[in-house]
Amino acid sequence: MRTAIPLTVLVTGLACSLFTASAQARARVFVASYGNDSNPCTFGSPCKTFQNAVNVVDPGGEVTAIDSAGFGPVTINKAVSITSPPGLEAGIFAGGGTGIGISINVDIGVPISLRGLTIDGQGAGTTGIQFDAGGSLIVENCVIHHFTTYGINFAPNNGNAASRLSVSNSLVSDMDNDGIHITPNGSSGPVTALFNRVQASNNGRYGIVMDGTTSTSTISATAVDTLASGNFSAGFFAVASSAQAPTTLTLFNSVAADNGAGLIAWNSGAALRVAHSVLTGNISGWSTPFGGTVSSAGDNTIEGNTNSETAPPTYATK
Repeated sequence: MRTAIPLTVLVTGLACSLFTASAQARARVFVASYGNDSNPCTFGSPCKTFQNAVNVVDPGGEVTAIDSAGFGPVTINKAVSITSPPGLEAGIFAGGGTGIGISINVDIGVPISLRGLTIDGQGAGTTGIQFDAGGSLIVENCVIHHFTTYGINFAPNNGNAASRLSVSNSLVSDMDNDGIHITPNGSSGPVTALFNRVQASNNGRYGIVMDGTTSTSTISATAVDTLASGNFSAGFFAVASSAQAPTTLTLFNSVAADNGAGLIAWNSGAALRVAHSVLTGNISGWSTPFGGTVSSAGDNTIEGNTNSETAPPTYATK
């Protein structure tokens, strides 16, 4: 014999189920060109902007684009991933307002991930991604271009805490200043960076910069399968001062071509280590002003630069 379920119980149960689904959906929210920021940001009722989606998603959650569109600049103050799936173009156009495409200022240790985004300054925005505090930033499969200062400005102020930057499969180009600029801002915590299959091209000063002049801890980076080309001053640039952070950039299987200089290590404490890489078509292949060091594994190709140079000193390998 079937027992009838009172209508009030059915309605209450359905309401609880919908509430639970809605609460769980906050771990993953969605934006779409046809969305509305008054929506709950579910797949069926997406939001319109990245900012509103970030505001409502749970810490550690994910914001996903459903289709190709511009979703506006965003300020991030919690752990979050923002993702545009393959085949879509989720854009952030930062020509007005603060001029920053993505601004990140989160608690120490908090991770941020950005995947598949196109961040365009339209020649008027100042910075594509501005990182002021947090644990780590992952940038993957992104295009960042046309800003007046930096594509990525990684400037953590984390006290003694460490911070990490990872950029892979990404293009950073056409900045008035630098493609990627790493400069701890009053931070004494160590900074590490990894560049894997990155192209930093056609920037007004440098392709990739490691600047240790404002920190007392170590700054170390590794670039693998990475290209710096067409940058006015230099492709890869490391700078330090004797009283501040030792700064080291290691290149493996990478190319510096058609820059003012391929590599520059400026001041004592700044070091570039190069293995299985190519320096060609630059005005200067490499230089070490004011006591910086460039050293080679002995297997690099250095030719076709305007100023012909011998290979840099070799470093010991284990």
